[in-house]
Amino acid sequence: MAGIITGNSLALSAPGFSWLIFFGALLTAISYQILSNFANDYGDGIKGTDNDKRLGPKRVLQQNWLSQKALYNGIIWTALIAFILSLSLIYGALGGEKLGQLLIFILLALLAIWAAYNYTVGDRAYGYYALGDLFVLVFFGGVAVGGSYFLQMKTLSMETLYFSIALGGLSVGVLNLNNLRDIENDKRFGKITLAGIMGFKIGIAYQFVLVLGSCSAVALALQNHPSESYWKYLPLLMVFPLSSQLFQLARIKENQQIDSLLKPLALSTFGLSLLLFFTYWLLL
Repeated sequence: MAGIITGNSLALSAPGFSWLIFFGALLTAISYQILSNFANDYGDGIKGTDNDKRLGPKRVLQQNWLSQKALYNGIIWTALIAFILSLSLIYGALGGEKLGQLLIFILLALLAIWAAYNYTVGDRAYGYYALGDLFVLVFFGGVAVGGSYFLQMKTLSMETLYFSIALGGLSVGVLNLNNLRDIENDKRFGKITLAGIMGFKIGIAYQFVLVLGSCSAVALALQNHPSESYWKYLPLLMVFPLSSQLFQLARIKENQQIDSLLKPLALSTFGLSLLLFFTYWLLL
């Protein structure tokens, strides 16, 4: 949701800004997140990666709340709903005249479904081959921010690129914390992640790069905003909670302590998007 809110924040000043497209994009994004959560639960569950030694919250399949068949059926239905919402959003935003743009966004929708499913499901699940960070950067950053902005503006901008890097980087940070927490359990079950390759200490340094790089991208974007008002720098207030989380991370010695930082980073990312929306609304 943070990426969608950010992309639409950048388009707020457009004369033809559509609230219907904004809320349609939010609803579509939520459907893909649900699909991804179902698929991750299913994939890690049938592989045995979700087990009693996993440090994170217990999952549905792990606790036998649903059968494998029921959860798989949920994936199929959610994927269908997500695709229908995507088609409605794309057609509502672009109409039927720009066939090339329509096809590109339909392809992105299909790729998003593929990416959500294949993160942990199947023998070649890319999340088990250290590619999760790349896909999160692309879909939670570029596609969410850039795609939602394009549906409103029918173009892209340098500001969109900066915020795509920022939101993508923070989202990768959430994944990296998750992988740092589960680093030992993932290794036991052959799940290769960047955190596992780098090791715990370098993985923490990587987290600093992700968060500080994202903050720098936000600062660059705001500096290039045409407004001369100092209010445009209001979103930089989120640097304080993000920095506080990094200080806490630097003091952590064991991977089980990582779990307490996951939710604060996710909420800070969401908070950044809301603060950005408020700021750009203020500058109208």
